[in-house]
Amino acid sequence: MRLLFIPLINLLLFLRHLLGLPFRLMGARHRPAYVRFRLTGDPPYRAQPRRRSLGLLGGQNRPEPATVTSLEGFRETLELLAKDPKVKGILLELEDLAVPPAKRDVLVKLLEGFRGAGKRVVAWAVGVDNLGYQVMCAADEALLSPAGRLELVGYAAEAMALGEGLGRIGVQAHFFRRGEYKTMPELFTLPHVSNIQREVLESFLDERYAELVDTLAKGRRRTPEEVRAWIDGGPYSARRAAAEGLIDGVCDEAALPERLNGKGSEGEADEEGEGLEPIPMYLARLPWPPVRWRRLRPLPRLAVVPVSGMIVTGKGGSGVTGQMAGSEAVVKALRAAGRNRRAKAVVLYVSSSGGSAVASEIILEAVQRVAKKKPVIAFVDRVAASGGYMAALGAKEIWATPHAIVGSIGVFAGKFDTSGLMEKVGVHRTLITRGENAGIYSSTRGFTEHERALMEAEVEETYQAFLEHVAKARGRTKEEIHALGEGRVYSGTRALAVGLVDRTEGFEEACRRAMELAKVPGRFDLQVYGGGDRRFSLLKLLLGGSHAGTYAFCPTAWSLQGFGEGERFE
Repeated sequence: MRLLFIPLINLLLFLRHLLGLPFRLMGARHRPAYVRFRLTGDPPYRAQPRRRSLGLLGGQNRPEPATVTSLEGFRETLELLAKDPKVKGILLELEDLAVPPAKRDVLVKLLEGFRGAGKRVVAWAVGVDNLGYQVMCAADEALLSPAGRLELVGYAAEAMALGEGLGRIGVQAHFFRRGEYKTMPELFTLPHVSNIQREVLESFLDERYAELVDTLAKGRRRTPEEVRAWIDGGPYSARRAAAEGLIDGVCDEAALPERLNGKGSEGEADEEGEGLEPIPMYLARLPWPPVRWRRLRPLPRLAVVPVSGMIVTGKGGSGVTGQMAGSEAVVKALRAAGRNRRAKAVVLYVSSSGGSAVASEIILEAVQRVAKKKPVIAFVDRVAASGGYMAALGAKEIWATPHAIVGSIGVFAGKFDTSGLMEKVGVHRTLITRGENAGIYSSTRGFTEHERALMEAEVEETYQAFLEHVAKARGRTKEEIHALGEGRVYSGTRALAVGLVDRTEGFEEACRRAMELAKVPGRFDLQVYGGGDRRFSLLKLLLGGSHAGTYAFCPTAWSLQGFGEGERFE
């Protein structure tokens, strides 16, 4: 059937293309010299195929015509514009950009390549932070709105200790951990932030700050000392940023076409063909725009299976604590990717600080089963720590971007004793048991000495199993991994140096590597399996929070501010 329908579809595409040719030829001489793009949020690496919608699920909420909907699409468009001698450059408008450092690096490379083709890049925004400003520095000209702000202030990290506060309201935290760097329980047990937490925070802040200084120094052609002085002088109003040389000028949005040498307002063109339009209008005036012909033989497929958010047993979904990577849902997605004959390889996209040790090991085993059938590459551009890193161990290779958070090989377990709080509010609970350890998970009391011994043994057993998984996957001994473990966290660059990852490159490179291992060169389609958004029961979460459990969770309870991508590692 495909051999019958595909030629027919291509014929219809050709006729549609041909019928529109006279109109495109009429407008060809008026196509804009500058093309406008809007960069906002966190666009994906590649756009997913569009699905038809009845409008009941928000399918009609389309982005603005100028919005960058994927990095791959942006790359293809820039390559098209670079070949057009009539195009002088692009206007890039930034608004609430929230990409991880890996995507920022991709954007910077794309802009540098476009400029290398002899084209001009003008970046404009109402307000930008550290992240947006780094992207703006890759442009020929950086502009802000007169009412704009440049929030260039460096990076800050906040750590919290709730131990004393919980005690005051009658809640006692009882936790056991394996590894002094496994500091997550300290959030609930200590009255003050520990020196180890401070050490971890400062190591990451040092890396990010040094990179910020280096990026701005290269982009603005200033010395590192001058850039540090800039950072220490922030934040800036638009006019003060222009006066200090951080940007190239202040320009109202309505005046942008004139700034780009056009004579009229946005959407108009002068006699010489000057103008500013979004990419759809440019394509509508291009005599022979690119056409996505249907292929008689479909492209080979690369499956992407996300493990995003806190790892839990069951279906997962989203809730008050954010995205939940349910072991049941992830395993189902892995099975589907493994069964699909068209999917020649799998990229396991890990963005998780861990969670349930049991759920993490279930996912690990599922990844290992798929890896026996076809190549699996684990890719990390944000965080793969604790249980997240455990899940990645089933892949043939682990790839991380330089600033990803990797490692945290450690375990903790525990529960909260809320008996004091219940007494304060007049709630009386009586625990009646049969069996010495029947009340081990109860929140009405702490652990008995016998229960403490059992929990400590379970934590140790889980930690040793974690070490075995890592040692086997990385070709090392348990002793070597233990020296890297005990909850220590690494940036992608440092993880590569100690052998916890195999490469520090980007998403597209990881995808090509997966297809290379599958012996499938050339182009390929990408399909995401799983990652659906299901409702998570708040009642179930609250009830489960009182139970003791064993966790392989990211080691620190702190948030890094000023990174631009809103990272929070728990």
